[in-house]
Amino acid sequence: MEQQAVTCYRHPDRETGIRCTRCERPICPDCMVSASVGFQCKECVSQRGGSHVQPRTIAGGSVAADPFLVTKILIGLNILVFILVKAVGDRLLNDLDLYAVCGHDITGQQLCFGVSEGPGEWYRLLTSAFLHQEYWHIGFNLLSLWWIGAPLEQRLGRSRYTALYFVSAIGGSAAVLLLAPDAPTLGASGAIFGLFGATAVYMRRMRYDMRPVLILLGLNIFFSFTWANVSWQGHLGGLVTGTIVAIGMLYAPRERRDLVQWGTCAAVFVASLAVAAIAVAQVTS
Repeated sequence: MEQQAVTCYRHPDRETGIRCTRCERPICPDCMVSASVGFQCKECVSQRGGSHVQPRTIAGGSVAADPFLVTKILIGLNILVFILVKAVGDRLLNDLDLYAVCGHDITGQQLCFGVSEGPGEWYRLLTSAFLHQEYWHIGFNLLSLWWIGAPLEQRLGRSRYTALYFVSAIGGSAAVLLLAPDAPTLGASGAIFGLFGATAVYMRRMRYDMRPVLILLGLNIFFSFTWANVSWQGHLGGLVTGTIVAIGMLYAPRERRDLVQWGTCAAVFVASLAVAAIAVAQVTS
């Protein structure tokens, strides 16, 4: 027997798995107000004179006046770096993109480039995620960032969304170093695939229909493996790290929510750096 979907009592078109802890009516994220235990609907909060209660996102973040500010800043940074690349030329690309390769010159001396050159080059793990060379590349990535990232920022809150984005970017870079260390790699795709993974986790957490996001994710994975000059390694690394971080954020128990959320971010970040360090050690050896 098919189970009937539960929808928000104020928005019948939105499925949800969350109920008000006082009246037990089903509520969607737009109708939730964080309480001492769980979430309450806005009517229950107003009835108990709870205007002092700070509205929270599903992940426990503060509800901001501009819920898309971080996404706008990320888009602006990518556009700014793209303009600088066009103005300065390939020299900036060579200084900021991601690759770890070592070789020998005609005298037999070993020469290393990228993060393999030394600790001073590890900034490439992050700067490569803000580099784009082709117009179609930055256009596609920034459209995806707005379509996927903006709603996710609204649901998670600024600080958690920012952590998710940057940890996913580092995770994507680490995967590239491990699986394709000699390939110059750039682009925000690793971080964006982390947002795709987080969106899937959010949809599952809220018991929404998973089919649209799974179809979209499947198409992107398919193109990652079939299009030429596309770093499937970075996409895979970002997807895995973003999914893990999102699970920690959205399924954290309320009693220890901050500890679990930020502990998960820190653990995934450290694990990504460890993978990168292993990859560099393999190249330099």
